[in-house]
Amino acid sequence: MLDLTDELSPVPGGPAVAPEWEDPGRYWPRLSAATGHLPAPVAVIDREALRYNAMDLLVRAGGLPIRVASKSVRVRAVLDAVLRVPGFRGILAFTLEEALWLAETHDDIVLGYPTVDRAALERLCADEEAAQRITLMIDDPVHLDLVDSVVAPAARPELRVAIDVDASWRSALLGHIGVRRSALFSAGEVAAFARKVVARPGFRLVGLQMYDAQIAGQGDAGPDGPLIRRVQARSRDELRERRAQIVAAVSAVTSLEFLNGGGTGSLEFSGSDESLTEASAGSGLLGGHLFDGYRSFHPAPAAAFAFDVVRRPAADIATVLGGGWIASGPAVASRQPRPVWPANLRTLPREAAGEVQTPLQGPSAATLGVGDRVWFRHAKSGEPAERIAAYHLVSGDEVIDELPTYRGEGKAFL
Repeated sequence: MLDLTDELSPVPGGPAVAPEWEDPGRYWPRLSAATGHLPAPVAVIDREALRYNAMDLLVRAGGLPIRVASKSVRVRAVLDAVLRVPGFRGILAFTLEEALWLAETHDDIVLGYPTVDRAALERLCADEEAAQRITLMIDDPVHLDLVDSVVAPAARPELRVAIDVDASWRSALLGHIGVRRSALFSAGEVAAFARKVVARPGFRLVGLQMYDAQIAGQGDAGPDGPLIRRVQARSRDELRERRAQIVAAVSAVTSLEFLNGGGTGSLEFSGSDESLTEASAGSGLLGGHLFDGYRSFHPAPAAAFAFDVVRRPAADIATVLGGGWIASGPAVASRQPRPVWPANLRTLPREAAGEVQTPLQGPSAATLGVGDRVWFRHAKSGEPAERIAAYHLVSGDEVIDELPTYRGEGKAFL
């Protein structure tokens, strides 16, 4: 069983040692040695790096409980291990089918997105325990209408629901800054919708969700960093004030159990916002390279995957089999997997990372032979699990366990 709560035994009187992942020349060769007997593609999670990331998230949240975003993990053993660590509480799921599956062993699951899955809603309405464990996400009366059309209120348990509220920034100069989620924005709009929910039989309003993608999902360390930091500062000020207004307005309608906000990239802000009762985080556990573009924190590369070189089309090119495990979001370089070892490799501009093959150039390419292994980091975190049956758990110099992904357990939710 993956355990993140046991402490590493320090060496009495020994000097402080920097984490191994800060020295690529030690970290990646160690992973290669530990997994050399396994065929590619091989995906790994380093236990010590995962534990470091989990503890770092808690420190950054400043005592605010963290709900684990399952979309960014998709490995039950990791979800279970993280939720055994004090400070993590509950799961933010991404489909109702997934939530029903996780509810077999977990009792606090919030669905992060609205659902129109009629078959899954039928199952939820037929299972009183699941109905107590799962909270549906809504932002429109049609979501309530659809549930009622599947199973009438009198024929089902009372269903827990939370309202998704737009946390983007509406700049007078720049327009909409953030992602397009809920249409509900102002305290008046949210309170008016809350009154409609409370008046509907068969539903119980228990929470709010406000995801600040323009803060949590946008790095500030690149060339545009100064501008991004100014925009984020303005957005934080506006959002802190508006969230407080929304909480006050909805609390006048009904009492709430939680107000969820933030993500891996905005935990410091979330932890300082007195309106929030919990934050969400997931990608920061595995440490995708997208977070290399943030100034405030530096997660360890806890998850990585490797492919083998299968041919040499030119003296300065080495081609690996596979590689195109693209992250969600705009189809730009920041969403591509990044070759990290051997150092100084890059994908070709006209081919990038391909589903079946990925040509690589750079100073190290000329030294790679057929059969050599190349390590990649994923941009975010959850998507690689859709490509593999299991992560190999590495500790020190050896593989100590095999952790099935959702896909490895025969589940493909989205």
